[in-house]
Amino acid sequence: MSPSTTRAPRRARAAALPILAALASALLLAGCASSRGLAPQLAPTDADTLATGRSLAGVSLSAADFPQADWWTAFADPQLDALIDEALRDSPTLAAVDARARSARALAGLADAQRSPTLGASARVSGVQLPETIAPEPLGGAFKASNVLMLNFAWAPDLWGGQRATFEAASGQARASEVDAQAARLTLSANVARTYIALAQAFETRDVAAREQARASHLRDLAAQRVDAGLDNQLQLRNADTSIGIARQQAHAAQQQIDALRNALAALLGKGPDRGLDIARPQLLQAAAPDVPAVLPSELLGHRADVVAARWRVEAAARGVDAAQAAFKPSVNLSALVGVAAGNLSDLFGSDAVLGLGGPAISLPIFDGGRLRAGLSQRDAEYDLAVASYNQTLVTGLREVTDALQSARAFDAQIATVTDAAEAARQAFALADTRYRAGLGNQLDLLAAQRPLFQFEQQLAALRAQRLGAAVDLDRALGGGLVPTAPTSSMHDLAGTTTP
Repeated sequence: MSPSTTRAPRRARAAALPILAALASALLLAGCASSRGLAPQLAPTDADTLATGRSLAGVSLSAADFPQADWWTAFADPQLDALIDEALRDSPTLAAVDARARSARALAGLADAQRSPTLGASARVSGVQLPETIAPEPLGGAFKASNVLMLNFAWAPDLWGGQRATFEAASGQARASEVDAQAARLTLSANVARTYIALAQAFETRDVAAREQARASHLRDLAAQRVDAGLDNQLQLRNADTSIGIARQQAHAAQQQIDALRNALAALLGKGPDRGLDIARPQLLQAAAPDVPAVLPSELLGHRADVVAARWRVEAAARGVDAAQAAFKPSVNLSALVGVAAGNLSDLFGSDAVLGLGGPAISLPIFDGGRLRAGLSQRDAEYDLAVASYNQTLVTGLREVTDALQSARAFDAQIATVTDAAEAARQAFALADTRYRAGLGNQLDLLAAQRPLFQFEQQLAALRAQRLGAAVDLDRALGGGLVPTAPTSSMHDLAGTTTP
């Protein structure tokens, strides 16, 4: 080849370089400008801006820690402790949420793997025989074999952080799923505790009905004696029979509720109905006075699993926005294929058998019909949705804490009032019974004095169960002793920003 022939391609390449550089610069500017004007609209709420001072006025605020992880042991019922441990170990519900968390971690692993170079090896033996009617010898009429060994390398450098943002988005979703699994454990333990409390109330209601039936039977015996003595008529006897029937119906209803609650507990444990038959009568102590840490509301962020999971989803959505923005930038792909090929195995590793292909490739979207802008707009909307969900979860969490505290105080006041009224009713019934036995009163007076007793005892059973339920609600609202890991970085406020 002559020198003039060699210099010509070099001059052509030198002349083309400025043109290519100018074109690449223009395309880069055009690509970056295409995302202008797209940005999320919402920002996460600062928890300390949600005022709680007046709503929690009069509530005991202490420097005490949040509830312990085994908060249910405060009820001092070993059977309840064992039931919750069994539920946390065997419940199919928890198995499902754990599987979802593992799936989310696997997706994060896939996103991470996309950032790494790939190297593959392959070996292939192939052959062909062309008929002599198409190709005469030496090409046709003989079987020609080829043996190929290859290494294939590919890598797309993460120039703009898009791949890393995709990985971080998947990691954030995985962390949210892990925290959801913790929240599911708290929900399950709270459901077991509340069902157990309802079972205790059903037993107490059955006892009240049994006491009422015994009182009504006693009154009937007295009425029968007075009817036999000619002191009363059949009306008094029929009234006593009515009271006995009502009390018996109440006892049957309470027993039906006991059976249903035992079945519900067995299902929560992930067992069959026969497991519920082995659950003995609950023996619950009184719930402690309501008390909350003095660090509300800001510290609530780090203790409620649903709030922490919502924060992780905000972080994941922010990373999704970053990944969508990076798609507007040029990308570089590096690839190389190196191998050996020969018709005979003996020639496979000779210098003449080497083959190779590879090099960098640069690409930049110029016109895509608005797909990238639509994708970024979708990511912005997903971020706004995650922020709105986080803000609502935070508001709901503070409401649940306030509701539980206010309910506990209200139930304590109601229990005290009804207890005093029930004591007065017992004294009135004792006086009416004494007068009836002495012949100074009639059975109508005695029945009238008896009726409030039954009502007050039923109210007390319900109020005690509701008070215990409020204690469960408060422990759950304060996070149930869970300490999920919140995002370490500050949450991104992308509202009002644009990408140049």
